[in-house]
Amino acid sequence: MAQVGSLCAEMETLNHVLSLVEAFRAFDVDNDGRITKAELGGIFGSLGYNASEQEVSAMMQEGDKNKDGLLSIHEFLEMNTRDLEGGSLASTLSTAFEALDEDGNEILSGEDLHGVMQNLGLDLSLENCLHLVASLDADGDGAVSLDEFRLIVDSLL
Repeated sequence: MAQVGSLCAEMETLNHVLSLVEAFRAFDVDNDGRITKAELGGIFGSLGYNASEQEVSAMMQEGDKNKDGLLSIHEFLEMNTRDLEGGSLASTLSTAFEALDEDGNEILSGEDLHGVMQNLGLDLSLENCLHLVASLDADGDGAVSLDEFRLIVDSLL
């Protein structure tokens, strides 16, 4: 089991990533997993950052690694999580899953997450825990398996 401070930091990172994913998805109008420069400006506006057209163009050029004029979710997350403490986003998320999987069954439900948070004395509501898990639940079974989690992590590598 991870230390409380470490787990708190990992949960904060996970919340940040989920906020970025939700913002990205909200502006990915055609749901193709890529956004345009105009959509990128909208994302930053929704996150409370009013970027100029020049700033958005510079961000787009910086993040668009394959130079196709679009940002993939992977490029967007990479661009916005570069400065994470403790290493890469994939490493941080993998460590978080392992720490939260108390019984080692490689499945994490919202209820499991809530139980861990309560045991650690952290104030994260059951509703928030269910929402976090639902955001990562690819097959809709109400829980995140290690395999689903690995797919998410692999997409960030």
